[in-house]
Amino acid sequence: MAQPKLGTNDMVSLPALLRKNASSFGSSAAFREKEFGIWQTWSWTKALEEAEYFALGLIELGIKPGDFVAILGRNRPDLYIAMISIQMTGATPVPQYQDSVADEMEYVLAHCGAKFVIAGDQEQVDKILEIQSKLPDFKQMIYLDGRGLRKYDHSKLHSFASIMENGKNSGSSTRTTLSEREGALDYDSTCVMLYTSGTTGKPKGVVLSNANIIETAKTTCQFDDLKQSDEILAYLPMAWIGDFIFSVGQAMWSGFCVNCPESADTLSNDLREIGPTYYFAPPRVFEMQLTNVMIRMEDSGRFKKWLFDYFMDHARHVGADILDGKSVGVASRIKYFLGELMVYGPLKNTLGFSKVRVGYTAGEAIGPEIFEFYRSLGINLKQLYGQTEASVYITQQPDGEVRGDTVGVPTPGVEVRIGDNGEVYYKSPGTFVEYYKNPESTADTKDPEGWVATGDAGFFEEDTGHLRIIDRAKDVAKMSDGSMFAPKYVENKLKFYPNILEAVVFGAGKERCVAFVNIDLSAVGNWAERNNIAYSSYQELAGHPKVLETIQSHVEEVNASIAKDKMLAGCQIHRFLVLHKELDADDGELTRTRKVRRKIIADKFEDLINALYDGSTSIYTETEVTYEDGRKGQISATLQIKDATTNNVAAIAAQ
Repeated sequence: MAQPKLGTNDMVSLPALLRKNASSFGSSAAFREKEFGIWQTWSWTKALEEAEYFALGLIELGIKPGDFVAILGRNRPDLYIAMISIQMTGATPVPQYQDSVADEMEYVLAHCGAKFVIAGDQEQVDKILEIQSKLPDFKQMIYLDGRGLRKYDHSKLHSFASIMENGKNSGSSTRTTLSEREGALDYDSTCVMLYTSGTTGKPKGVVLSNANIIETAKTTCQFDDLKQSDEILAYLPMAWIGDFIFSVGQAMWSGFCVNCPESADTLSNDLREIGPTYYFAPPRVFEMQLTNVMIRMEDSGRFKKWLFDYFMDHARHVGADILDGKSVGVASRIKYFLGELMVYGPLKNTLGFSKVRVGYTAGEAIGPEIFEFYRSLGINLKQLYGQTEASVYITQQPDGEVRGDTVGVPTPGVEVRIGDNGEVYYKSPGTFVEYYKNPESTADTKDPEGWVATGDAGFFEEDTGHLRIIDRAKDVAKMSDGSMFAPKYVENKLKFYPNILEAVVFGAGKERCVAFVNIDLSAVGNWAERNNIAYSSYQELAGHPKVLETIQSHVEEVNASIAKDKMLAGCQIHRFLVLHKELDADDGELTRTRKVRRKIIADKFEDLINALYDGSTSIYTETEVTYEDGRKGQISATLQIKDATTNNVAAIAAQ
């Protein structure tokens, strides 16, 4: 088929960038996937060839410009390539969370009117078949992994390989159609539609153009000097804007290789084997990795644990300064070098971070202690602040200006201002086009001049120009005495402890703060085994007196830390309870990106909140839960309510 000429003005779509990469470094690795324990590689030339064949096959199947195509499944090169193919045809990819239940998918697919679905495996196919009758626009489904599907009705079901083969054997008319459609793409063409997590309501379809994605990718690749020789591990949900900008936008712009793990179970091993130079993870991933490290240290011998504690204490004092190129004494550098040989280096290798040149975290605020732990190892972990509507980037931290309590300076090309009410506003080349079929929300979020309301409260530091995010604007409130209430700040401090998986703090309009806590079953379970404490369930372990005692000590340590911050000292936790179940996205308590749905939790557990405030020492409760197979059930428990010691701010300041 005819190849468009390449020039700087032609780089206006992802297919054009794919062609540029195939032309510039065709034999280099574009994608890798581990399958049956062996890494399979797609060169840029092969990726382009498969993208064309699949696009031709889609046209043969009846796809039209403007159609929406849902993508369901784990991170796989075929699905990333399929998204490029979809855009080649003039249609729009709509990636979905692979762990979404059928009912959640029903809303999104019906809302966008998806006519085609590309499903990774039988599990995803079954979800669509369950809701097929409720999707009036649905026409055809394509599956990648055919295991278990041989006896299914294939009247609207096609294998990925068959679509590829049909495209390969298509005639000149189809090829001409594809060339015309791809040639019609420009900067204003829709690149992708991604749905928000729906923290406060129904998810909204965020329409992002080629200009949004490509300009953002171009600017941010230049900011961190990302290049063709870099490697990234693609393991985050494909429906999340972070994965799309890193694994598609930036990969297509810079030409670096996108590596897909074999499964969630092999992720740690695959991460070590690849050794990415560019790495992103939300705070929860870093929290889990730190928890696993601490568990292993608790299980290690006395000398090994002493060695770890000794050198990590030194790293906390000088590691970040050495990383940032600051002045550090010769003796401290020598000691750090020895720590690198005996502790830091082996630990980074175990985590898969030995080659990380640029690392980022975002999505939620990360606890400063967790952030500093990784930087003390010499890992160039930085923070960025963004959202789906911005094509991710609003602010990010330049090398040498990295701190745990800020999210950096505005990304080049992005303007940021603080509203009179403390809310953060921005406008940038990455600003979304609209919320699909929702002009009211679009107008509420983006004004005629292009300024977007983030919904977050923050301020710029006068001396550094760095942005500090306090919390979600709707969550930042006043306590009854007028002091500031910022729950996320406290929750992040609590989650630094390996024993605590999640925390939810309440206190708006009240005279004191209270909290729910989820224990981390792996960390606390490991502790229980070491101490010969028998338990049969999460609920039993969560209510164990020694567990409650340990959580109380963590809460009181956090209270002492919070008391040192005059602005937020009123957020100390007076009473808490350990929940009898883990907060779960299937139960509606978390989003699919594991953000707390605070209002839903408050409504669902209103009886528990009331007990925390009315002086009760225990409360009996019954809760509906959703099991892995979709069945509903009831669990009941009598929860113990604990008091925590708080601190006088004036006394702390005087110390």
